[in-house]
Formats: sequence, structure tokens, C-alpha cells
Amino acid sequence: MANLFSRIKQTISADFHEVLDKKEQKNPISMLNQYLRDCEREVEKVRTLVERQNLLKEEFVREYHQASSLAEKRKSQAAVAEKAGEAELMEFANREHQQYEERAHNLKLSLEKVSQDLSSLEQKYEEMKHRLKDMYIKRMELMGRENVARATHRMNQVVDSGKAEHSYTKFNEMESYLDRLEHQVNSSYHRNTIDTRIAVLEKEMNESEEKTHSLSQ
Repeated sequence: MANLFSRIKQTISADFHEVLDKKEQKNPISMLNQYLRDCEREVEKVRTLVERQNLLKEEFVREYHQASSLAEKRKSQAAVAEKAGEAELMEFANREHQQYEERAHNLKLSLEKVSQDLSSLEQKYEEMKHRLKDMYIKRMELMGRENVARATHRMNQVVDSGKAEHSYTKFNEMESYLDRLEHQVNSSYHRNTIDTRIAVLEKEMNESEEKTHSLSQ
């Protein structure tokens, strides 16, 4: 168990900044997500061990109280047997009392050790949870930095001098094209208007001439 917790502690305490700096990794966020998943599994293992240790402590408590209770019971029975003059029964009760008392003493020592181990495990478990929470926050910070980097890169692409100049040229070309198109439409409209008016005038003049010619005859 000591080796297990030593390995878990090393895993959780690892400097993930160094991990993120590996050149072969193109996506640090993806790598950090994987690292967090690994840490979550380790934390879950520790949580299970803490629960088991707590159950073990409760079992030791029950066994200790039972042994202590039986030791007191056999002690009282030995006294009763002694008063009754039952030597054999008294000897048996005293022997049982000694065994239960010795068992209770050993259980008490084991209970103290289990309690200390449980306290240590709980502290390490809390430390691991805090460490994991810090890494969650670190991931949020990295995601924010990644968003800024991506946005900055895209903005730089737009405002880059060469590309901006190219964009301005395109805009100018489009504006010139629209000006020419507008000029063509206006010219066509004026031509059509002039042609129509001239045609009407010619028609009116012809009709007037024909009318004058008819009157003169």
C-alpha cells in the first residue's frame, strides 16, 4: 500500500508544465485533458482505499468492544465461580478473561494504527483533490490563452500589411468596377432617353410637314 501511495503521490505532484512543453505535442489542451483523466482515476482509487480503511477501522472498533466486553464478563464470572467454590469453572473463566483481555489489548493497538493510517490517507486524499482542482483551473487558464492566441492569429491574418494591402486593392478594384458599371447604366439610360425624344420630334416634324403639304395643295 505504501508503494501505491508513493506512486500516486508522484503522479499527482508531477510538474505538468514540463509535460505540456513536450515538443511532439501539438495540442497542449488535449494532452492536459488526458493527464487530468489519469489523475481522476488515481484520485478515485484513493477514495476507494479510504472508504475501505474506514470500514476496516469500524470493524476493529466492533471487535475491540466485543473483546473488552467478554473480558469483563469472564472476570465477573470468575469471581462468581470463586465464591461458589467452583475451582474448575473459576479457572476456565480466568483463562478466558486473560485471553479476551489480551485480544482487546492487541485490537486496541491495531485500532490506533488503523486510525492513524486512515487520518493520513484522508489528508492525502484531500491534498490530491485540491491538486486536481488546481489543474482544472489551470486547464481553464490554458483554454483562455489558447482562445486568445487563435483570435490574435486570425486578426493578424486580416490586418497583416501585405494581406491588408491586397484586400484594399481588391476593394478599390471592386469600387472601380461599380463606378464603371454605374456610368454604363447612366449612359445607356441617357442614350435611350435622347433617342426616344429625337424619334418623337422627328415624327412630329414629319406629321407637321405632311399636314402643311396637304393644305398647300
